Amino acid sequence: MRDIRETVGSPRLTRRRALIYVGAAAAAGGLWSAKARGEQQAAPPSPGADAAFGPERHGLSAFGDLRYGPDFPHFGYVHPGAPKGGTFSQIPATRALNQSFTTFNTLNAYILKGDGAQGMGLTFDTLMARATDEPDALYGLVARSVAVSDDGLAYRFRLRPEARFHDGSRLTAADVKWSLETLKQKGHPLVAQAIRDLQAVEVESEDSVVLRLAPSRTRDLPLTLAALPIFSSKYYAGKPFDAATLEPPLGSGPYRVGRFEQGRFIEFERVADYWAKELPVNVGQNNFDKVRFEFFRDRDVGFEAFKARAYLFREEFTSRTWATGYDFPGVRDGRVKRETLADLTPSGGQGWFFNLRRRKFQDPRVREALNLAFDFEWMNRNLMFGAYKRTSSVFQGAPEMMAAGRPEGAELALLEPFRGRIPDEAFGEPYVPPVSDGSGQDRNLLRQAMKLLREAGFVSKNGRATNADGETLTIEFLEFDPGLDPHVSAYIKNLKVIGVEATIRLVDAAQFQQRLNAFDFDVVSQRMSMSATPGEGLRQVYSSASADLPGSNNLSGVANPAVDALVEAIVAAKSRDELNVACRALDRVLRSLRNWIPAWYKDTHTLAYWDAFSHPAEKPRYVRGAPETWWWDAAKAEASGVKA
Repeated sequence: MRDIRETVGSPRLTRRRALIYVGAAAAAGGLWSAKARGEQQAAPPSPGADAAFGPERHGLSAFGDLRYGPDFPHFGYVHPGAPKGGTFSQIPATRALNQSFTTFNTLNAYILKGDGAQGMGLTFDTLMARATDEPDALYGLVARSVAVSDDGLAYRFRLRPEARFHDGSRLTAADVKWSLETLKQKGHPLVAQAIRDLQAVEVESEDSVVLRLAPSRTRDLPLTLAALPIFSSKYYAGKPFDAATLEPPLGSGPYRVGRFEQGRFIEFERVADYWAKELPVNVGQNNFDKVRFEFFRDRDVGFEAFKARAYLFREEFTSRTWATGYDFPGVRDGRVKRETLADLTPSGGQGWFFNLRRRKFQDPRVREALNLAFDFEWMNRNLMFGAYKRTSSVFQGAPEMMAAGRPEGAELALLEPFRGRIPDEAFGEPYVPPVSDGSGQDRNLLRQAMKLLREAGFVSKNGRATNADGETLTIEFLEFDPGLDPHVSAYIKNLKVIGVEATIRLVDAAQFQQRLNAFDFDVVSQRMSMSATPGEGLRQVYSSASADLPGSNNLSGVANPAVDALVEAIVAAKSRDELNVACRALDRVLRSLRNWIPAWYKDTHTLAYWDAFSHPAEKPRYVRGAPETWWWDAAKAEASGVKA
């Protein structure tokens, strides 16, 4: 079975269907025009404008904790002497913003329009770079240092004068200003939403820029801003930023766009004279001369292509394939290696999400009934080789954030104001999906489901659940990949037993994304992957403000005051303990709302690759490390007959 999976911020089926939250919001300012009087007024004073700045820092994190000191030579999870060369080729495993797993038709991956190419982030530098062995720490890249105002509402970034775009032109504070203001005005709605509390960007000199934030800003907004791509303002002077285009943009990162064929493959070539290659945040990374993404519309075709060495690295998300498919000559003779690595990141909420904007899903008893008809135990044994565990929490994989037992102390205090306005269940033991007898049609659970449907006003007429208006309860499962067909088909059989008529609608990847953007679906499978330090990403998935925002990750359309308040408590947390308490409270409420059918997860990365690579003994804690820290091993490649 495939993993249904994910934002610089937070939220993996053949490919992991992941929503990766960027954290991202509104429009840039300037002079306000009093048009009625025909006069111009100066902008109101910006928060932090008169505040003093503290000492310059080499890094940032949500709660101020940094593993690496100012003079660190490189991250601890890299091999600093890793050789450069070779090719790393793969199929997409995650997606963000407008990206697709199966195709692309634009090289602009930061807007809503089109299907963005995978890997475009490799071509752009950011103010700071993430350390992937820490939950949320960033260290200087384009910025050599950052100073924070005493009120925490202004951040002064000192830029490295050697920073360059690929054409040799200098990357300056003006480019930072243009990039952030443009993303706020014209970027993907998720980006625009996350940075809406960026009030102003001030250029002090070519090497100094100040970001001024609103008092209501989120804890992780500075981290989001520091990790957004920096574009060349001169390059876009005569080009619309929000256009879907196949013209390779001017970048400044370790790679540039190389050869590509729309919808088939795209290559990124390592920039030999990359200006930042010796910086501590880059040492031992970006080791391949070429990084290539292959696109296949059919997962079985994609696997056959791997067996034929059309690409060299594959993270396997289909349990059937992992259990039975790796018995081809390359595996038997040792030229293909398989590794299972621990996945220590929060798995998040994975499952089928109801579109609560549709009347038929608004009664929680209906949603509960549909949950009861889902037989995970049968599917896991018969379709997934027992490889998965049942998902129960939106913070699955992060036990410190998952609700357990009855709420007490600070957690109960967060919930009390909403007593009577949220299900009573939120004040008791957290909801856990029922365990079936594994028969495929647990009669006891199906009887409970039919009872709930009757209570919700659906009676059986000619074997169909029908309401007082004569409307039958129907469901369409929207998919772009047939990999889930056996699982959904088994589920549909159970739904038919309780009188629900369900079908699968398979569409191409572009139409799938368009329908998601417009919330034009009944039920859709997704994984809402969470950051190790949740913040703005939660607003994008669960807040009322995102419920009707085109392209948002709030697929269910959750719009609940208690959820909003708890998300804000998480965003405002001043310590990790406060954060975890608020996450557990939110988890309780979301579980009680039944806005999804929890599916499954696994806490490992299952990797297969042609034996042409080496990697450090330990992977970074929060990512799989490939291709970032891997390198081409010429001796292995020659022994395996693999060419770059």
